[in-house]
Amino acid sequence: MKLRRILAAGLALTALSTAMTATQTEAATSRKSWVVQQIYNYNHPFAANLSGELATKMTKMAAGAFSFYRGTAHLFYQDTKNTAAWPVSWYTNTTTNGVWLAGDMHMQNMGGFRDANGNAVFDTNDFDEGYWGSYTWDLRRMAVAVLLAAEEKGISGTDRQTLVKNFVDSYAAQIAAFKGNDSELTYRLTTSNTNGVVKDTIQAADGKTRSSLLAKYTAVSSGLRYFLTISGSLQPVNSSTFSAINSAMTAYVNSIASSKRKSSSYYLLKDAALRLGAGTGSLGRYRYYLLIDGPTTATSDDVILEMKQQTDSAVAIAASGNMPAWVYEYHNGERAIKSMKAMLSNTDVLAGYTTMNSLPFSLYERSPYQEDFDYTLLSSYSKFNDAVKYMGKIIAKNHALADKDYDATLISYSMDKEITDVINGDTSGLKTETLNYALSYAAQVKQDYTDFVSAKNSGAALY
Repeated sequence: MKLRRILAAGLALTALSTAMTATQTEAATSRKSWVVQQIYNYNHPFAANLSGELATKMTKMAAGAFSFYRGTAHLFYQDTKNTAAWPVSWYTNTTTNGVWLAGDMHMQNMGGFRDANGNAVFDTNDFDEGYWGSYTWDLRRMAVAVLLAAEEKGISGTDRQTLVKNFVDSYAAQIAAFKGNDSELTYRLTTSNTNGVVKDTIQAADGKTRSSLLAKYTAVSSGLRYFLTISGSLQPVNSSTFSAINSAMTAYVNSIASSKRKSSSYYLLKDAALRLGAGTGSLGRYRYYLLIDGPTTATSDDVILEMKQQTDSAVAIAASGNMPAWVYEYHNGERAIKSMKAMLSNTDVLAGYTTMNSLPFSLYERSPYQEDFDYTLLSSYSKFNDAVKYMGKIIAKNHALADKDYDATLISYSMDKEITDVINGDTSGLKTETLNYALSYAAQVKQDYTDFVSAKNSGAALY
């Protein structure tokens, strides 16, 4: 039986290698009209509302191949759907094709923050694309991001390949460590078990204060706190929008579990502003900052909520219906928040969702204690290597937590066991497969980026 498994794995990898060699050549060919059409189709539905934000998005995407990749998760999943050109993994099965994914894994979707219990941690911080699919999709998307970001920072080709292998190795080792126990329930990365830029990120988040966040975005006049107007960042909302947000607050509060719900006065809406220029992929959707009263009537403990428009997960492009819409009550705001709750421990107690003007929104605290991960600080192979290993561990934790540990009525399996078993000790094969895919796809991203910049510069309609 063991020999048969070895032979089967060998044949599988030979077939994969042949397929990847074939697509490696194709990966560098231009598909400009297709890329332009896909970008237009994805972004155009938002053009009537926030065209200026879409213009900002295109400018950000034009900054480099990694920035372009960040803004085009939909292209990644269009390609993932095309299994003739981009082969499925040999290291998955029906069960592990139903893992709860973050969906848009790249370095900028991780960071430092305090969890609801006050622990300063490094973890995933964006769940807009949360959905069910193959665990290998989170690995592949991050692996491509590693190659692109490391190349941007001048890391050599050989070292870039090693970074991807070490990332996958870290993931596989950590998911296996979770098998047969419940250690994923308490697992976290803190300053005590990290180093380098990841540790610095955690420390930076933990060193922040509520007063500094409030001072950045708000001011107090006659005893009342209100949002500042900040060019390109914060814009006042009109009275009708404020009224609509205020009306949507009831459904938001009701979406929070009663055991975590604060007193009604806590959620009193004091001011609201349109947030501009934040992120990349989600630019073009409505994003608001809401100022609420917080625990007391004093202005010093006011709380800022982020209210973000949600749409269908890009992962669904490759796995339509894989996560039945009833799971999230046909509400994409709930899908994003459920994904957050499934993959994080001690989740933000203010996380919830609502509907405004028939659009779904997620809400959560714009925490004073958070620090985005800055990949540009990874100035050497050593710093990159530390970071990608931690990221592998975090993705393993996500997958291990978001199973029967979260809600056995939704996912009845122990995914750490299922994933470990389907890898079946062949981490080397998984590393080779993921690297081959990432190399080929990174080449495609760079070609797509070149074509995008050319189209943008020539005035093509991109939204």
